[in-house]
Amino acid sequence: MKDLTDRIDWAIVETTAWEWGGRIVAALAIFLIGRWVARRVSKIMQLAMQRAGSDPTVIDFMGKVGFGVLLVLVCVAALDRLGVPSASLVAAVGAAGLAIGLAMQGSLANLASGVLIILFKPFRKGDFVEVGGMSGVVREVGMLLTRMTTGDNRDVSMPNAQVLGNPIINYSFNGTRRIDLLIGIGYAAEAAQAMDIIRGVLAREERVLKDPEPVLMVESLNESSVDLMVRPWVNTGDYWPVRGALLRDIKSALDEAGIEIPFPQRTVHVLAGNGTVDGAAAAGAD
Repeated sequence: MKDLTDRIDWAIVETTAWEWGGRIVAALAIFLIGRWVARRVSKIMQLAMQRAGSDPTVIDFMGKVGFGVLLVLVCVAALDRLGVPSASLVAAVGAAGLAIGLAMQGSLANLASGVLIILFKPFRKGDFVEVGGMSGVVREVGMLLTRMTTGDNRDVSMPNAQVLGNPIINYSFNGTRRIDLLIGIGYAAEAAQAMDIIRGVLAREERVLKDPEPVLMVESLNESSVDLMVRPWVNTGDYWPVRGALLRDIKSALDEAGIEIPFPQRTVHVLAGNGTVDGAAAAGAD
């Protein structure tokens, strides 16, 4: 053992240790400082885009992409400081990227779909949308997932490919929406009188827009009611509050005027034993 230690050139060992120790410390410093710089540059880029009036969805997405690209460059620089040849590193990263790409085709499809969502903007952060049978407010369009919050405060994460592969209904895209109501009145009531009462309710509701004007007409004659079509326009943000208020106020106004909002009924004729009609009775809804 002593002969082995005697044959070791400790000067070379010390020199090599100092050299590799310095490389490791330098590489670690490059990585830590570079990661901090990448995060700061990403934040600055997001602030610049925000001041320029860019869409919040684009700002979030580009911030993440920018940070990821810069972090890859920092890792390459750190490994180069350790002595890993850049050409070999690039070739290894390319081969690994190809293998990972083949193994993660679904994730790449989600990434590509996320880019298309950002470019074509079918919705923005904060919009109320319906996609794939789910509806909610868009919170984030990430690199792989789109996140929404439903009306009952549930968090929904949907792959971007699934979002782009389904019809997208954006309820917030336009500034105004039409409320579609169907009000039934009894056949004994005057349709013109009921329509005048409903017009008064619409006129008293300040959130109903005057332009375009509300549409009010007889929609159909059903078995037990005359159905009136009521279609006022409101600002998108007022849709649900105004809809509920109109239903309440129209019901109250028709009740005050003595106009019945009927329910389905069936008249039953009872036959006596000799086959003649003995009487009639009204039954409730089927």
